[in-house]
Parts: sequence; structure tokens; C-alpha cells
Amino acid sequence: MDKFGLYGKFTAKPENRDMLAAILMEAASSMEAVEGCELYTINLSDTELDSVYVYEVWTDKDAHEASLSLEAVQSLVLQAKPLITGMERISTFKQVWGKGLPGQPV
Repeated sequence: MDKFGLYGKFTAKPENRDMLAAILMEAASSMEAVEGCELYTINLSDTELDSVYVYEVWTDKDAHEASLSLEAVQSLVLQAKPLITGMERISTFKQVWGKGLPGQPV
């Protein structure tokens, strides 16, 4: 079965990017225990000072969809919503190869 990945962009209200990033980092930490999550990174742009990018790789699309209903994820969504002015799914993709980050499986 093909791995499922996505790359998304969150735009925070002015001067709220770091707070949003912290919430998303908490979400990333909670994904360590989630079956099917292989990579979940939070990234900050050097030029877009209100943007936070999330890069995810899952064993399949169903694993990603199931993670959205987890209580911990729902709680973090509620915390993040007031800080967000926009969300964009930049791309979804089928991963064909990858090298893991240190301490991270691929």
C-alpha cells in the first residue's frame, strides 16, 4: 500500500505564529504514539513571518483520517483555531522513497 503524505500551510494572526507553532509541535509530539504516523514535522518560513508549515507522512490515507478524530488532536485543534487566519493544503502526495530524520522512522 502506498504511503500518504501532505504538506500544509497555516497562517497565524499577526504575532501569533510562535504560539501556533508551539501548539502544532505538541500535536507532532502526540503523533509519536499514533499508529500509522511516520513523519510529522513543523516548519517555520524565514520570509513568511505569520506562516507555519506542516509536513506529514502516514502509512496510508486512512491512518491520517483516523488521527483527526483522536481526542488529543481535537483538543489541540480547539486551542489553535483562534490563532489561525487561514489554512492551505499545498499538496498531497504518494511517498516513493525517503530517509528518516534522526530518531524518526520512515
